[in-house]
Amino acid sequence: MNLRSWGLKAMDNEDSETKANEKMDIREFSYQELVKATDNFKSNRYLGEGGFGEVYKGNLQNPNQVVAVKKLNENGLQGHTEFVVEITMLSLLCHPNIVNLIGYCSDKAQLLVVYEFMPLGSLEEHLHDPKPYMKPLDWNTRIKIALGTARGLNYLHHHCQPPIIYRDMKSANILLGEGYHPKISDLGLAKFGPLGDKSYVSTRVMGTMGYCAPEYGFTGHLTIKSDTYSFGVVLLELVTGRQALDKTKEGGQYLIEWAEPMLIDKRRYVKLADPKMKGEFMHRPLKKAVQVALMCMNDDTEKRPDMSEVVDTLDFVASLSDPHAVSSQNQDSDSDSDSDSMFKYEEEEREKAIAEAKMWGEKYRHEATSRTPL
Repeated sequence: MNLRSWGLKAMDNEDSETKANEKMDIREFSYQELVKATDNFKSNRYLGEGGFGEVYKGNLQNPNQVVAVKKLNENGLQGHTEFVVEITMLSLLCHPNIVNLIGYCSDKAQLLVVYEFMPLGSLEEHLHDPKPYMKPLDWNTRIKIALGTARGLNYLHHHCQPPIIYRDMKSANILLGEGYHPKISDLGLAKFGPLGDKSYVSTRVMGTMGYCAPEYGFTGHLTIKSDTYSFGVVLLELVTGRQALDKTKEGGQYLIEWAEPMLIDKRRYVKLADPKMKGEFMHRPLKKAVQVALMCMNDDTEKRPDMSEVVDTLDFVASLSDPHAVSSQNQDSDSDSDSDSMFKYEEEEREKAIAEAKMWGEKYRHEATSRTPL
């Protein structure tokens, strides 16, 4: 299969094709090469599983390289279309916060994706299902992960032509390298953004319960602000250490619903903090991070910030979290005199966002029972 002619069918303009020709240097593997690299997909090579299929650790030869090999599960939620999209997208992209594609295999009806190995696993593992050797994430690491992830999304939205809507932002898709450097992975559900005078893309609703933006879940209208909403959920996950959707509660409980009692008063934001941090964080940057998450999760898409604004604001939050940068600041200060426009967030708008989030959460959960789950 020729990836160049096959993948570029998805491109909509000459600029995209030019970029593809510049970036298209990925490797096509035989199935036997990947069988050998993974010791025939032995259980001790198993890394995890997603909508596309199982992921294994592999060792390539010529040159020697450790990689992750994702193998399509024919009975899984994703299939050939998502495989084509992921290979196409990753072959075009180059950013420090997006996982690097090494190659692919489409040999003998076997579909596999080979990408760089991320030794620290996924953010989801660290927050919700840590292995015995994983230490709880400290506050500075959490903000570092949030900022890097925001930069990756901003690249997709504003530095690709046409813009790319990720459509699957969640903690499971944020992989961590050395030093907890985050990279966005799994672009199988990504879509090119609207062109011309169109403001959204109409598409089948895909994604994961708990992360899906309300307007997208209800109408199938997809915009870059749909990603912004999902990022807000991930940011709140980082603050709280709780899952986006708690399935242990009857009918499921969305994170925003759990957080609501503590969102009424900004002075209570610190009660949202993950107990695993043992109180070892500065109050002011945590409160600011909660504000950013709430703005991203605003029910009104027009009032959600652009990801470039989120990057700038989280840069500011990260500077507050640096003890060298904030030695003269009072960590318990509730002052909101920052010049950053993102924090000029009226109290009534904040309360409205919380109420709307709770309302759509209840409505969405009810409607979800009458259609195929995300």
